[in-house]
Parts: sequence; structure tokens; C-alpha cells
Amino acid sequence: MRTNKYILIYFLSLLLVGNVSAQKNKKGDAPAMEAWITNPDRSALLQHQSQASPFGTTDNGTPVINVNAKERFQSIDGFGFTLTGGSATHIHQMPAAAQDALLKELFLTKDNGIGISYLRLSIGASDLSAEVFTYDDVAGDTSLQHFSIAQEQVDLIPVMQRILQLNPRIKILGSPWTAPAWMKTNNSFIGGSLKPEFYRAYAQYFVKYIRAMKAVGIPIDAITIQNEPLHGGNNPSMVMQASEQAEFIKTALGPAFKAAGLKTKIILYDHNCDKPEYPMSILADKAAYPYIDGSAFHLYGGTIDAMSKVHEAYPNKHLYFTEQWSDGKGNFGRELTGNTTRLTVGATRNWSRNVLQWNLTSNPALTPHTDKGGCGQCLGGVTIDGSNVTRNSSYYVIGHAAKFVAPGSVRVASSVISNLDNVAFITPAGKKVLIVVNNHPQAQEFQVNDNGKLAVARLESHAVGTYVW
Repeated sequence: MRTNKYILIYFLSLLLVGNVSAQKNKKGDAPAMEAWITNPDRSALLQHQSQASPFGTTDNGTPVINVNAKERFQSIDGFGFTLTGGSATHIHQMPAAAQDALLKELFLTKDNGIGISYLRLSIGASDLSAEVFTYDDVAGDTSLQHFSIAQEQVDLIPVMQRILQLNPRIKILGSPWTAPAWMKTNNSFIGGSLKPEFYRAYAQYFVKYIRAMKAVGIPIDAITIQNEPLHGGNNPSMVMQASEQAEFIKTALGPAFKAAGLKTKIILYDHNCDKPEYPMSILADKAAYPYIDGSAFHLYGGTIDAMSKVHEAYPNKHLYFTEQWSDGKGNFGRELTGNTTRLTVGATRNWSRNVLQWNLTSNPALTPHTDKGGCGQCLGGVTIDGSNVTRNSSYYVIGHAAKFVAPGSVRVASSVISNLDNVAFITPAGKKVLIVVNNHPQAQEFQVNDNGKLAVARLESHAVGTYVW
């Protein structure tokens, strides 16, 4: 009797487990859409919603965003920030435990991490450095015997080495704010142009930079030739007209990279969307064209669709979005909505392979910055005050993409809906990701259509949502 009792219990347990499994399988047959939301009043901050939205066949009559993963566009290299000299100092001066926790949050995706996957570094000082310097400030040193990145060993290199331990695949872009002053027409860090007689020496300056960074374990995936080449008023800065950049590439930089066997990409322009003719005129130069990977843009002037004009003219060359600031005197909600709309959605819909906001970290005083032209109003992705960290608007702008859209993802088609600005991707793991900004003055319910199945979502006015299924 006892044996029969145990046999009966055994078969009943099998029946119960089978019934539960059947329910799970039945539920799993219909995919569900998970959501992460940030509201402009900070009531939700990249907050995972507890209930996923199942896909079904019922249309509730609200606007529909159609996602078509079969229609594909550019691959994505990553989302991130510029790690300025000042940003590196803020991080490196944190207590060790706080620093480690912050870097894991910024560069990993697990737990609460946002998974930054792309960084821009200044080659020498930027205007958010404590002082102006290049890697060879010895006048007349055309053989670059005094070239050294030793100054970066203080903060930048140790921070980058730790970041690369966390994420060895992160892409790194280097951008100079100026050539050494002795190479320039005005012998100054501010303004002036590169003298043609120093084109070859300056090309070797880039070669030495890439090799020196590699020697300390920091691979430079790409360089731009000059940050904001049409703006000579910053400190530091250098003016480089399109004709000068074309000449420099074809006679000096391109041949130098080729002779050195470097695979580092050469990217044009690195300035505003109001002058797409700048990179296009260089790409029209048949001698310069083979050395060029693509063109980079900022958005302090012009409109983001300028990037598509370059793509349409030169579809085999890549596009990058490399800088947009966040205003230290700005409003969190306005910065969140505006930059997600114009950059995360706008730049990627216009063929950009990345989106970078300016300045990874700041301190409460928004220092350091250079005198006579340095930005005293640039707010970092996070503000660091000792061990305390405040997450600002651009942290969430980048986080809504970087956490979910891994490098190697591909932008896919999604319908344009009035005031529901959006962009969609498919990841290397096969997940679909849709980022939506509600630019309606009221809360908005909408539907996501994937292959004839509909899921319902809702966003508060000027909120941002990332949807994954």
C-alpha cells in the first residue's frame, strides 16, 4: 500500500509539472514587450516596468508604430560620451570603491549598468582640460623626438585601462583640438592654421599617438583630423578649411598611416550640420577618397538631415555623430527630450553609426576648463562630488540606447508618427529594440506592430521609452 501511495504521488507530481510547463509554453508562444521609461519630472529614471505588454491581434485604435526588421540600414558602433581630461580627473580622484562602482555602472549592462560602448578622447588638451598642452610642445621638433603622452599617465590612461578591463570591445575615437603651436601660422594654441611645411610632421604626430596609446593597451579605432575645424575661437582650437584637410589627407596623413600599417580609421570634418559641403568636397577628391572612412558631425548649427545628404552623395562612406553638449543651466526634461529626439533618434535615422554626448563627467563647479574659450557651462553625463554621483539628462539619453543596442546592432525600419519620434534596431542576439520620445503635450498611448501583432504602450508627455522584445 505504501509503495502504491508513493507511485500515485509521483504520477500526480508529473501531471502537475507538465500542466505548469504547458501553461508556460502557452504563455511563451506570444512574445511580450518589456519597457524602460524615463519621465521628464524624474518620477521614473530608466525604470524597468513591472508588466510586459503581450503582442496580440486586437487594435485599440491608438497610433501604430510599425517595425519592419526585414528592412535594414546601417550597423551601429556604439553610444557614449567624450572622456575629457577633466572627466578622467574627476573619476580618478574618487575613492577606489566608489570609482569602481561608477565605472561598472557606466560601462557594463548588467544590473543597473548603462553599457557605454563608444568613447571619444581628446588628442592633447581639449577646452575641458585644466591646462592647454599637446604631446610635443618643443618648438621646431619636426622629428618628434620629444613626443610624449606622459601627461595622460596621471589620470586618463589609468581610467581608460580600467574601462578596457570592463569592456575590452569599446570603440575609441581620438580628436585633436589643435596641432602644436609651433606648427601653426600664428604660433598660438588658439586659432591659426597648420603650416603646409609641417603636414608630414603632423601626420607622424598622429602615428606616434596611435602607437603610444596601443603600447599602454588603449586601441584607437578612429581619429578625426580636427575638432570643429571652422571654429578658431576656442581654447585650444585650430582652423582647417576643407581644401586644407583634403591636402593634408592625400599628401601626408593617408600615406603615413599606410606606410605605418595602421588600420585606424580617418574621419573627416567633426563639426556642425550646417556645412555638409565640407566633407563632400573632400570626398570628391579622388586622391583623398581612398584614405577616408567617413564623416563626423555636431549639431550646434544646421539640421540633422544634413548627414543623409552626405550619405546619399557618398553611400559607401560612414557617418558618425561625435558631439553635443548638455547645458549646465538647462532643464532636465527639456535636455532629455530634445537630445533623445535630435540625436538618438535623429542622428541614427540619418545614417549615423554612433551617438556621443559631450563630456562624460563634471563636478559641481563645472571645472576644469581652459581660460579664454573653455566651456564653463558644459554638464557631464554624471556629476561627481567626492563619492557622490548625480545622474544628469545625458546619462539617460545615452543609457536608453547603450544599455540595449549593442555594437553590431542594425537599424531597421520603423514608421514615422507625428510627435512619437522613434527609431528601431535589431541586436546581434536577435532582440528588437524601439526607442520612442513622446513629444505630445499630453500623455500618449500607442501601439507597436511587429509582423502583424500589436502591443500597447503608454508614455507621459515628453517621456522617453525603450521597448525590447
